[in-house]
Amino acid sequence: MPTYNVNKWAPAGAVALALLIGGCSKPAQDTSAEQKDNTATEQPAVVADANPFFQDWDTPFGAPPFELIKTEHFLPAFEKAIAMHKAQIDEIANADSNPTFENTIDQMELAGAELQRVSRVFFNLTSTESNKEMQELQRTISPMLTRHSNQIQMNEALFNRVDTVYKTREEANLNAEQVRLIERLYNGFIRSGANLDAKQRARLAEINERISTLTTEFSQNQLNDTREFTLVLEESDLDGLSQGQIDAAAAAANSRGLEGKYVITLQRSSVEPFLQFSERRDLREKAFKGWAMRGDNDNEFDNKAVISEIVNLRIERAQLLGYKHHSDYVLSNTMAKTPEAAMDLLLKVWEPAVEKANQERTWIKEVMAEEGVEHELEPWDWRFYAEKVRKAKFNLDQSEVTQYFELENMIKAQFYVAERLFGLTFEERKDIPVYNPVVRVWEVKDVTGNSVGLFFGDYYARDTKRTGAWMSSFRTQQKLAGDVKPLIINNMNLNKPADGQPTLMTYSDATTLFHEFGHALHGLLSNVTYPTLAGTSVPRDWVEFPAQLYEHFIAQPYILEKFARHYQTNEPMPAELLQRIKDASTFNQGFATIEFTASALVDMAYHKLTEQQDINVRAFEEEILNGYGKPKEIIMRHRSTHFGHIFAGGYHSAYYAYMWSEILDADGFDAFVEAGDIFDEATAKKLYDFIYSRGDTLDYLEAYTGFRGREPNTDALLRNRGLVSGD
Repeated sequence: MPTYNVNKWAPAGAVALALLIGGCSKPAQDTSAEQKDNTATEQPAVVADANPFFQDWDTPFGAPPFELIKTEHFLPAFEKAIAMHKAQIDEIANADSNPTFENTIDQMELAGAELQRVSRVFFNLTSTESNKEMQELQRTISPMLTRHSNQIQMNEALFNRVDTVYKTREEANLNAEQVRLIERLYNGFIRSGANLDAKQRARLAEINERISTLTTEFSQNQLNDTREFTLVLEESDLDGLSQGQIDAAAAAANSRGLEGKYVITLQRSSVEPFLQFSERRDLREKAFKGWAMRGDNDNEFDNKAVISEIVNLRIERAQLLGYKHHSDYVLSNTMAKTPEAAMDLLLKVWEPAVEKANQERTWIKEVMAEEGVEHELEPWDWRFYAEKVRKAKFNLDQSEVTQYFELENMIKAQFYVAERLFGLTFEERKDIPVYNPVVRVWEVKDVTGNSVGLFFGDYYARDTKRTGAWMSSFRTQQKLAGDVKPLIINNMNLNKPADGQPTLMTYSDATTLFHEFGHALHGLLSNVTYPTLAGTSVPRDWVEFPAQLYEHFIAQPYILEKFARHYQTNEPMPAELLQRIKDASTFNQGFATIEFTASALVDMAYHKLTEQQDINVRAFEEEILNGYGKPKEIIMRHRSTHFGHIFAGGYHSAYYAYMWSEILDADGFDAFVEAGDIFDEATAKKLYDFIYSRGDTLDYLEAYTGFRGREPNTDALLRNRGLVSGD
């Protein structure tokens, strides 16, 4: 699940001020690794001067000195940084001078640097090194940040100055980036209630603060309920599992003090392979139900009531701001513009996906019949029998494929593509502080040898880390405060192997690695002046485009031949195996498309509600998806109670964005195909000029057409998913 890189003046409070990533991948993985514990058992008062957040960081690139940062530093750091930011904003708002871009907007952009610094470290660590103390702090700090954000957004004197700059922008001789910034900031104030009366603003502030508390609660419930479940196996329960899966399950057991046992967790990298390969149907059912019911177990971590309250508060907030419903509010500020446009896309792929899934179900039932299986096909059977179909129809065994996808080679592959496209080089640094020993850091340099920034890679799962894969940052690029270099991080949740053993990945894992690195490049290659417009600080249905386009490179035969090498022999993947992978590329896409689209349809349904109500979450999901004719053997990729994208992050009423961006990435990669070279220099230059370097400085359709030479169409998307007639 994602966290987000959003405008620091947005109304989302803690999320806005945390400025956490630009996107996440569609797949997600997890298991366990050793934690570096920076948490003190006691929390003594901290002298401000000793707090590392208010000292110069004498580290390469000014990277956070994690060895100095303790849990007890965060609260006083937030309190002091909030006070400093408030004083800076008050000085801007109450200035006697006539408002200009320089004395108002520039100063707003420069304000709050200390708060940004502590927020980025804190919220990255709550995602990767969570524990009880950090969770308690998060429950305290999130509403604090929301209150602070509300005070800024509803500061009438500040808005009056912004309003003056906005209204005089055409005669102020501003450049295009400055015009884009003032328009974005002005619209942000309007969308945050600047035009409301005092009573309405007070209510809006209450709503924002309550939503902040609830989304934090949702996220922590999701993590804690995921952590609660373990399926403990004996030696006799391992039939069908590969040696790599057995080793990962043994490592998970050992980390829990269960030597001699094997443990399946609810991290996707643990449970999904188990569902694909375990011969034990009874255990597959337990694992699947545990996975599907996260946050829905009627225990202390249950999220159903949290969801109902969040949805109702979003309805109230949207209508308070003059919108019909929350979806109208969200999508008015995106590429799609309207809920109708988003729904049109989802329904355009839904019908062919159902048709494709029905074909896949027929194949599965044929295999079941051949094996004399008498039970009905259930959701915990689909992945298991789909693998049998894949092997029978395409002679493709996932365990065979995995042997060619070793993490180190895939990291080299993602770097190689960036070098060929953008002239970047990556030098691993051992002198950069990290928050966990498994984290790696590379210095990124451009073609002239100048430093671009730092890239952090945190690839392994652990109990303190939330599930999924995502990109985030400890600092974003800007030029207003000098030549500020970005510090970008990718997170994944791969199973950590035993010492000395290679980290083998599925093809899906490798695609996820490339996806997140596409987000990372969007942050690293940002070349703008103003931090609000930098990198991934763009709408959801645009932010996924650069990441999803980058995925295409791992699928190219040239890259696979060069980097997909057997982990033991270092032999390249055989050409006939490459062909089998290509032949099977659209297999099970009906299933995958329904999984995703079902989640997006439920997201839209929640956020198109216009009347507050007591929502029965299970019944709501069932009613919506039965109405669209969802096959009973396929469930939502993310059931509501663990759908962190929309209830703990920034994809509410915007989960469709992955599909929207897939139109762009599928059509966009065809530019390289049409050029006859996946590294075509002219196409790569346009990709850099109009997409990766531009942040939010250009209209998104204008940016796309600048790169592609025309507007996008859906042909490539349907073709790539095998959803066109005859596939």
